[in-house]
Amino acid sequence: MASSKDYFADEVGVLSPNQLQVDELYAGEVGYLSASIRSVADARVGDTITHYDRKAESSLPGYEEATPMVFCGLFPVDADQFPELRDALEKLQLNDAALKFEPETSSAMGFGFRCGFLGLLHMEIERLEREYNLSLITTAPSVVYRVNCVDNETVECSNPSLLPEPGQRRSIEEPVVKIEMLTPKDYIGSLMELAQDRRGEFKEMKYITENRASIIYELPLAESMFISQMVGDFFDQLKSRSKGYASMEYTFIGYKESELIKLDIQINGEPVEPLSTIVHRD
Repeated sequence: MASSKDYFADEVGVLSPNQLQVDELYAGEVGYLSASIRSVADARVGDTITHYDRKAESSLPGYEEATPMVFCGLFPVDADQFPELRDALEKLQLNDAALKFEPETSSAMGFGFRCGFLGLLHMEIERLEREYNLSLITTAPSVVYRVNCVDNETVECSNPSLLPEPGQRRSIEEPVVKIEMLTPKDYIGSLMELAQDRRGEFKEMKYITENRASIIYELPLAESMFISQMVGDFFDQLKSRSKGYASMEYTFIGYKESELIKLDIQINGEPVEPLSTIVHRD
């Protein structure tokens, strides 16, 4: 219902466990529907399907379209692999409804795609390289920033190269998450140091058991998902510092104004836009 697309159902059936075609599906049954739907955007996971002539008054509660949280540019090392990269992204999108991509062109890197991911960025890229035999160049990951301009307009920016000039903006807000780390007490100090190094703001710590604690921080999404390639992923660092015993979960809580600037990379005195990134002034 969310996509407002109409399709003719070629077949309906149930799983028993193999697909078994039936004439009708009734309330309470778990089944499948075949309707020659060619675009994954027309049938998002969790959306409601209703009869064309007897439409439901509203969608079933709980549906929310998945929104990408992390963005980066993907460029094939071999320019001739651009069609293969497009086909691979289209196939990957069938399994990952949150994946979004659009063509991107760079004078330095040629033709590629600006991609948005919901899950772990490096795992998706490794899958593209492994399953589709592609050699890729990946630009610095970025999250969605909110830019408050001097004309009182607010724009969302996931591509650092499209960030308004300093004279056109009043402030930049970055997404912030609440992270809860569950850890044995022996690693509390090391994990608190990790969070504070990522510009984290301490909120609460409590002991769940005599030897296990819950530590809550608020920190920028960009810092919780990744930092520079040299430092590594936050989750990997958490596992390393706790010898694999700690776990974490995070919840998006909103946007917060911060001292952010655009960092440009130049080659032979010329800025290479796909390599630009947004970093904290400190």
